[in-house]
Amino acid sequence: MPRAQQPPEVDRYVLRRVAAVATSLSAVIATSVVAGPATASEGALPCALARTDTHHSEGLDTWNGAYPRPARTLRAVMVFLSFPDSEPVADPGELAADYFPATSRFFERASYGRFTLRPDVQRRWVRMPQTSSTYGIRRDWDADRRAAYLRDAVAAADGSVDFSRYDVVYLVADPDAAGVDSDATKVVNLDQPLQADDADLRRFVTVFEQSPPDRNVLAHETGHIFDLPDLYHRPRDGKGDWDTYVGDWDLMGSQFGLAPDPFGWHKWKVGWLGDRQVTCVSLARDQHGTVHTLRPLSAPMEPGGGRRARLLVVRTGPRSALAIEARGAVGNDHEVCTEGVLVYRVRSETASGSGPVEVLDGHPGTEACWGTSVFPQLADAPLGEGESMDDAEDGVRVQVYGRSSSGDWTVKVGRSG
Repeated sequence: MPRAQQPPEVDRYVLRRVAAVATSLSAVIATSVVAGPATASEGALPCALARTDTHHSEGLDTWNGAYPRPARTLRAVMVFLSFPDSEPVADPGELAADYFPATSRFFERASYGRFTLRPDVQRRWVRMPQTSSTYGIRRDWDADRRAAYLRDAVAAADGSVDFSRYDVVYLVADPDAAGVDSDATKVVNLDQPLQADDADLRRFVTVFEQSPPDRNVLAHETGHIFDLPDLYHRPRDGKGDWDTYVGDWDLMGSQFGLAPDPFGWHKWKVGWLGDRQVTCVSLARDQHGTVHTLRPLSAPMEPGGGRRARLLVVRTGPRSALAIEARGAVGNDHEVCTEGVLVYRVRSETASGSGPVEVLDGHPGTEACWGTSVFPQLADAPLGEGESMDDAEDGVRVQVYGRSSSGDWTVKVGRSG
C-alpha cells in the first residue's frame, strides 16, 4: 500500500465523512464495439503500453480506427425526440443550452485547443412512432428495444437531418415523457452500423437526462466515442462506492468530480499530448533515481507545443505502467481542493469499468474536500512539497522536492527500499 512521508511541520488531520456521495450512481456503461484497424499513434515511446483487444484498452501504441480521433474538428448533431404519449414542455433550444457550449469548451481546454467539437443543434422536436414506455428505457437496456429505439430515431429524423455530415449523433429524449429513465444515458457503439444518407452510423449518445442534467455528463459520454474507458467501479450488488478507483480525478471516473480534466495518459492516448511532453523513466539505468521537472497538466500549452514534460511514465510490466502528473486548480480542474503530484497505475489489459486506472493514495490515512468530493479518501491523493510515496507493488519511490515560482514541480523517481 503506498504511503506518504510528510515533514514534521505539516498539520495532519482526518476529515470525517458523514455521508456517502451517491451522485455517481448515474454513471453509465458503453456498449462494445468491434475492434477496428490500427492506425499510427504518437505513443511510440518505449513506455507506451501496447493496445490490446480489451474493450477501450488503455494501450496507446496504436489508435483503434473504429473510433474517431479527436485531433481535429468533429461535427456533432443533436436531435430532440418526443413521443406520442407526452407533449413536450421544454424547448429544444433551452435543453441544448444545458450541454453547449459547455461541452465544447471542456474539450477545448482539455485538448489545449487542439480539438473542436462543433455541434449542430436541431431546434425542433422529432416525433417517435412509439410511446416512450414501449422502448423500455432503463440503465441496463434490453438490446432489442434499444435497437428499435435507434432505428426509429434515425428514421424519424432522416427527413430533416443529413447524417452523412456528422461524426457524432446525440439523441436527446423529452425529459418529461413518462417512460424516460434519467439513469439510462449512455453511449451506443454499434458493430453493425445503421444506414442513413449513404453513411454508416456507428456511434450514438442516447441522452435521457432531466434538466439541468448531471454535470459534465455529455463530455463523459463523448469520451467513450474517443475510445476512453469507464474508470469507476460498479458494485456487483448495486451497493457501495462507485469511485474507489480514481475518485474525483478524470471525468471518465465521475462526471461530478472536482478534477474532471482527463488524465495525462488519456491526453497522450488521444493525441493532445505528444511524445515531447512525455518522459519515460527507466529505473533499470539508474538505481538511485532521476530528477524531473513536471509542468502542471492543465497549464496552457506553450507556443509550438512546448518540450517540458507534463507526464512521467514508469513502465512496470508488459501491460502496466505508473503515470505521474501534476494537478492544480486551473482550467477544467478549477474546483479541485488539493494540488500536487498525482500517481496512478495504468493496465492495458483491464477492461472498461474494471479498473484500468487506479489512483495511488499519497495520504491513505486522511480525507479531504468533504461535502464536495465524490470520494474524499482520494481527494488528497496528490503529493505536496517535501512528500514522498513508496509503491510496494512495483518497487517505485516518488519524491516531490518542491515547486518553482512558475508552477513547475521538481520530482524524483527511483526504486524504493
